Amino acid sequence: MSEVIHTLLTVDLPDTQQARLQAVSERLLITHVPTRPGEEIPPEVWAPTEVLLTYRAWPEPEQAPNLRWVQYYLAGVDGLAEQPVLRNERISLTSMSGANASQTAEHALALLLTLGRRLPEFVSLQSRNEWLPSRSDYHPVELRGSTVGIVGYGSIGRQLARLLHGLGATVLASKRDLMHPEDHGYQPEGQGDPQGEFFARLYPPQALRSMFKECDFVVVTTPLTKHTRGLVGAAELAALKPEALLVDVSRGGVVASEALLDALRHHRLAGAALDVFPEEPLPSDSPYWDCPNLLITPHIAGVSDHYAQRATDLFIENLHRYLEGRPLLNRVNLTEGY
Repeated sequence: MSEVIHTLLTVDLPDTQQARLQAVSERLLITHVPTRPGEEIPPEVWAPTEVLLTYRAWPEPEQAPNLRWVQYYLAGVDGLAEQPVLRNERISLTSMSGANASQTAEHALALLLTLGRRLPEFVSLQSRNEWLPSRSDYHPVELRGSTVGIVGYGSIGRQLARLLHGLGATVLASKRDLMHPEDHGYQPEGQGDPQGEFFARLYPPQALRSMFKECDFVVVTTPLTKHTRGLVGAAELAALKPEALLVDVSRGGVVASEALLDALRHHRLAGAALDVFPEEPLPSDSPYWDCPNLLITPHIAGVSDHYAQRATDLFIENLHRYLEGRPLLNRVNLTEGY
């Protein structure tokens, strides 16, 4: 590590957040070039860069010989394995996992409540100036006393579990490594489930069907990897109760599209709410638009006016760790995809 650490920011960070980064250490020489394509960054800027905060601007390997650490500006890293510069074993890659957990968990909770309280039906009635014919026809599914299965117990799933625990729901969770229920990634104080305290039972991915049989609601929060593509397929959906409800805030491709559409069309699933799709933006002729009992939001679960501050909080923590030679938080294994 050099005495002066050339740090390049290619995301459009507010001045207040840049000032916070500069205050971390006098050793940081920060250059701010807010852009998306890497070719817009001059060679003389790439060459000395040791630390890079980026979203879509990437150097060619020969352009950044001094690069040692990339802090990616998003939580999801699917597709980054294709970046040639990241194939260099000397370069560490970290994600923003945890910076989007609070808002995404809130969005998932909002979708759970929307489905459970059947709010889309009332929006439809209101658009036609109609009153519910009979209150006896209204049968909401309450979160209190229900069982909610969370597929993928990362930062988002853990924060959602905290919220659901406070509402009196029983949480079941699925993750690959059952031997380590605790979380060693980034999580702001007072959020998430760092010790693994908010679930009643933990399942391996191979046992999703067993978990689904117990669930009134299922929420998918797992990243898209070679292991999770199509993870929730026809067999898993068939294990759900016909009155069960599903929410997906993960990545398009984790839930098998045709299987989900078929289950909704044939009323083998009471309803679903999706924030993610295999193709985005969702084409106007997509069968999703006309699918019954389906609520669509346009991949905005992680959007927040506070994201820049939360991302900067995480980056600052990792900058301190980098300067002190301590392990970085949210190290990404591109082979595994997260």
